[in-house]
Amino acid sequence: MDKHFPEDLKYTKEHEWCRIEGDVATVGITWHAQDALGDIVHCELPGVGETVSAGESFGTVESTKAVSDLYAPLTGEVTERNDDVLEAPENLNDDMYDDGWLIKVKMSNPAEVDALLTRDDYQKFLDELED
Repeated sequence: MDKHFPEDLKYTKEHEWCRIEGDVATVGITWHAQDALGDIVHCELPGVGETVSAGESFGTVESTKAVSDLYAPLTGEVTERNDDVLEAPENLNDDMYDDGWLIKVKMSNPAEVDALLTRDDYQKFLDELED
């Protein structure tokens, strides 16, 4: 199971991940999220310059099964958006951690990172969901 959840990332209970580099967080969906959704066919993301707020919806991802909201793990300004996933959302099923990132956020409150889950905490959370 570890290969599905890189140790260097932070996670949310809404199944997003963050890669923290300085004051910028790269955000995407976890292996668990794409696995539960199935074949992803559409994605909506905020534009560069828009603000996202921790715990608030910042977009949607749609699969052949359902439409799911994406929740911002951190508060800040969107500095980059991955247009490749808008053009080819099915790639999120294959590579959700590297080429399949969604947005990059310049954090306005880096202390919010402390509220995110480690890989081990996220795996425990998933184990509890399955019980």
